[in-house]
Amino acid sequence: MDRYDLIVIGSGPAGEKGAAQAAYFGKRVVIVEREPHPGGAGTNTGTVPSKTLRETARYVSGLSQHARYGVDVRLGRQLTVRDLMHREQDVVRSLRGVIAENIERHAIDYVQGHASFVDPHTVRVAADGRPDRVLEAGVVLVATGSVPTRPPGIPFEDPRVHDSDEILELPRLPRTLAVVGAGVIGCEYATIFAALGIEVSLIDGRERLLGFLDDEIAERLRLQMGALGIQLRLQEGVVRYVPEAEGIRLELQSGGSLAVDQVLAAAGRVANVGRLAIERAGLTVDERGLLAVNERYQTAVPHIYAAGDVIGFPALASTSMEQARVAMVHAFDLPKYKTRVATVFPLAVYTIPEVAMAGETEESCRQKRIDYCVGRGLYRTNARGQIAGDLSGQIKLIFRYPDKRLLGVHVIGESAAELIHVGLIALQTECTIDTFVNTVFNYPSLGDAYKYAAYDGLGAVQRRAAETPRSGP
Repeated sequence: MDRYDLIVIGSGPAGEKGAAQAAYFGKRVVIVEREPHPGGAGTNTGTVPSKTLRETARYVSGLSQHARYGVDVRLGRQLTVRDLMHREQDVVRSLRGVIAENIERHAIDYVQGHASFVDPHTVRVAADGRPDRVLEAGVVLVATGSVPTRPPGIPFEDPRVHDSDEILELPRLPRTLAVVGAGVIGCEYATIFAALGIEVSLIDGRERLLGFLDDEIAERLRLQMGALGIQLRLQEGVVRYVPEAEGIRLELQSGGSLAVDQVLAAAGRVANVGRLAIERAGLTVDERGLLAVNERYQTAVPHIYAAGDVIGFPALASTSMEQARVAMVHAFDLPKYKTRVATVFPLAVYTIPEVAMAGETEESCRQKRIDYCVGRGLYRTNARGQIAGDLSGQIKLIFRYPDKRLLGVHVIGESAAELIHVGLIALQTECTIDTFVNTVFNYPSLGDAYKYAAYDGLGAVQRRAAETPRSGP
């Protein structure tokens, strides 16, 4: 039996960073990973591959070049999926190397194989062609991530029906594609494939896109999807998938049908705990396989911690890393420089165009009965926005009235996932919108739109003040 201070199950963002945190402070750590390569879904099948494909699609489709320079550089239908994925493969290989170097630099042992609990302190690792290894530790971190949901009734056995991990393995670009499920993954892939000239239908039973977004931003995204040619079918569902010789026919709740070459069923993700024998550790999971944790990321068994997708919302690589670091600080009583995850964190949706947000929406302010005002900075009135050819983007600031304290930041357009961090820092430091007014931004830059959003917000404050009846003497 090999004895460690810490066993980490899974080498995705949470597993890698949690292991490195403990090892940095001298703990003996081992990572167990069942896949051939480290990095989890974030590096190998999900986040990085899809975002790299997005950038490739924007380039080869000529979207950015045509908008900026009036030049159409589209390559036509001879393009294959293998052509598109060449860059993705380079990026993934490079990031796997970065992760492996980090593991080696921290002197972390790495064991490839399927982990399962023997008891709360012991994990067995099984690998084809090798004897099982038994590992024991005082602390265990479960960071096994998630896998795509496969609801019954969807014929995934048909090679033309894919989950979100399989869609990148398409042998060739289809003429038509149905994306069933307009969550983050569905929306991202819908815009990526539409940018490549594929006829995309996006089907979802909800009334609006991405309910966590500010309604105004979600509506702007819907309009941009329409401009890409996406047929958006909200408040619609698929009752039956019918494989046919020429493709897949989707019978819809509304009574109609839709025939397409390929289908992406983006039905969400569930925790990846199926082979962990979690019950032997004294733990239980909910119907989605999620582990319950406290504010220290401890499970019901105090020495077993969990972080990342396996504990549910927000299930982001960025927050998963922080959760694991915080968990290890508490698990080993490390120097208390990071005892909790920041309460305000950014969200980004890598659609075309990008969308990002942090903090409150208008809808959440109304629900909480917060008196607020709004300021907007438009890309079309911004020099860098004009240069980039993005005339539909905007920065939206939501702030409290009358003290102008910033409550929420929302960005749609070029570099939204980067720009959001300016607003995020202002939110974390409890700034007012005067911070942006008093800050000098580079010119030309998209960041300068923050200043004009703040000016617009000051105008809203003045109008509100003018409308407020004055009390008598």
